[in-house]
Amino acid sequence: MIKVKVIIPAYNEADSIAHVINDIPKLVDEVIVVSNNSTDNTEINAKNAGATVLKEANKGYGYACLKGLHYVARQIEKPDIIVFLDGDYSDYPEELTKIIAPIINDDIDFVIGARVKRLREVGSMTIPQVFGNWLATTLMTLFFGAKFTDLGPFRAIKYQKLLALNMEDKTYGWTVEMQLKALKQKLSYTEIPVNYRNRIGVSKVSGTIKGAIFAGVKILGWIFKYSIKK
Repeated sequence: MIKVKVIIPAYNEADSIAHVINDIPKLVDEVIVVSNNSTDNTEINAKNAGATVLKEANKGYGYACLKGLHYVARQIEKPDIIVFLDGDYSDYPEELTKIIAPIINDDIDFVIGARVKRLREVGSMTIPQVFGNWLATTLMTLFFGAKFTDLGPFRAIKYQKLLALNMEDKTYGWTVEMQLKALKQKLSYTEIPVNYRNRIGVSKVSGTIKGAIFAGVKILGWIFKYSIKK
């Protein structure tokens, strides 16, 4: 039987985290919520909803993801698939079955949940987010011949393939680093259109000018770094 674990980085998502966990399909072996130095009831609410809760004091999306992976690495029985999902309830967790289907049915290595315009709720992605996604994926197409259209955080990847990527980004470059390394290592990949809604609460990245600029710099930095290595 395929073993699937979900890693959810979460910073002050007390109002949304239980909704996310409760909507995750029961086929998932374990839901791991990594509290990224939360100061609200994120950890309590996640635990009450049935998740394994870890704490990561260093703020940063990548820090939280790496914490979750270190936890999985210490387990005796390893998963077949890791799914990453945000804790703000902007994604539809029940669509996880669609995200992992290409891996299970077609032996695809890596799947991105693409937040296509026709399935996005009005206002769910800011103008900087839309532009940043377009710019990053366009550059990946120009430099690497990639077919990505989104840097969507809702994604699934074979666990062993993920380990081979040797992920290292600690902050906002995590998603694009994964996609660039997947291209470099010639992983098979695809995108699945997913629904996307307005998040609960305020975004810590796109919701602030500082966060949006920092995320943009990190993302472009990874792309240009890899273009030079070609």
